[in-house]
Amino acid sequence: MNDQTNDGAAVRLPPPFVYLGAIGVGVLLHAYVLPLKLTLAFNFRVGLALLFGILGLSAMGAAIGLFKKTGQDPKPWVSTPEIISTGIYRVSRNPMYLGMALVQTAAGVGFSNGWILALLPVSVLIISFSAIRYEEAYLEQKFGEVYTSYKASVRRWL
Repeated sequence: MNDQTNDGAAVRLPPPFVYLGAIGVGVLLHAYVLPLKLTLAFNFRVGLALLFGILGLSAMGAAIGLFKKTGQDPKPWVSTPEIISTGIYRVSRNPMYLGMALVQTAAGVGFSNGWILALLPVSVLIISFSAIRYEEAYLEQKFGEVYTSYKASVRRWL
C-alpha cells in the first residue's frame, strides 16, 4: 500500500478486511464445519452484543472524528503529519483496531457464533503483525522522541 513517493506506514493489508474476513470465516465454519453456539440467554446475548457493538463503533467514531478535526487521513499508509494524543488516543494508541475487535466480538456474541469469537485472537495477531508493527516503526522514525514518549505513556490496545 506504500511506495517510495508516499510517506506512510508500510501496512500490508487494509485492517478492516482482517476483521471482516474473520467474521466471514467464522460464519462459514459455523455453517459448514461445526456449529459453535453460545449458551447465553437470548436477551442477555443481544444486550451484550449491543454493548460491544456500541463500544466498538464509538471507539472508531471518536478516532475518526479526531482525524477529521486535525485534517488527517485515517488510512495507515497515508502520511501522518502529527501524532494525535488527545481524546480516545489518551486511552489507546489503536482505538480503531480496538473498535474493530469489539465489533467482531459483537458479531460473534450477537449471532451466537463461537467461531467468530475464537478467531478474534487471530485477527488481533494479524493486525499486530501486518499493521501495528509497521505503523509504530514509521511513527518512531518520523517523530522520534515525541512518539516514543507517547508510546511509553499509552497502552497499545487498552
